[in-house]
Amino acid sequence: MSYADEEIASQPEAWRAALRMAGTPLAGMPQRGERVAVIGCGTSLNAGVAYARLREAAGEGETDAWPASEFPADRRYDRVLAFSRTGTTTEVLLALPAGVPTTAFTAVPGTPLVSTARHTVLLDFADERSVVQTRFPTALLILLRASLGEDVSALPGLAEAAVTAPLPAGDFAQYTFLGTGWAAGLAAEAALKVREAAGAWAESYPAMEYRHGPISVADPRSLVWFLGVPPAGLVDDARRTGATVETAAVDPLVDLIRVQRLAVDLAKARGLDPDNPRNLARSIILR
Repeated sequence: MSYADEEIASQPEAWRAALRMAGTPLAGMPQRGERVAVIGCGTSLNAGVAYARLREAAGEGETDAWPASEFPADRRYDRVLAFSRTGTTTEVLLALPAGVPTTAFTAVPGTPLVSTARHTVLLDFADERSVVQTRFPTALLILLRASLGEDVSALPGLAEAAVTAPLPAGDFAQYTFLGTGWAAGLAAEAALKVREAAGAWAESYPAMEYRHGPISVADPRSLVWFLGVPPAGLVDDARRTGATVETAAVDPLVDLIRVQRLAVDLAKARGLDPDNPRNLARSIILR
């Protein structure tokens, strides 16, 4: 069993730990009405995109998510949140602005990010040995959703079911993941998991954008997976291409667990190591 297998299976307990953490006072959390930027790279950026949409939808204030390397240093924010599992990613460290309250969300204590940020929210229970991130971003989103006042108390139990739920059957040449609202960030994360772990052709789009070009690549060798409720008519459009279409009447974050499992299984079927993808490292540190 790979580390990724173990970490995927441990998500229900990691989510329970995140819920317990959300019930305690946490320094550096965004306040209602603050203009907030979230910075991150890769998986952390995808989590940031999801959180930004969730925070705005909750009426908590304007929230932007930026790749750390593209953060506009001259734009005014009341608070900057830095998402980084390892706390060592160079772009994140370089992007932290001076003179603005900053909060690090990380899994590792004593890192440069912890030393640089004004506040730290430490999810050390969600750290991982696999290069491919699974439980850190999902536990982080459970914490953040709870902090926004959302009732996510049932999700750990649903996650337990997702750890063993059936996966789409078939030998696919191309994978597309679609979501609306905050789930568009999860769709991006789903595609990233399949690319990272299995080296497969995987794409993601805000669901309604799928008709505007991307659907042209779909054929019977494609899997089209909706995270969350599909827009009206889009499932039928995807099926007309001959693609296999996957939907689930469950919270999109819960359904992401099945995508993570699919990515690991696909990697193994291709003779790849899901814990150590080609050309990747646990942290990108630029010299």
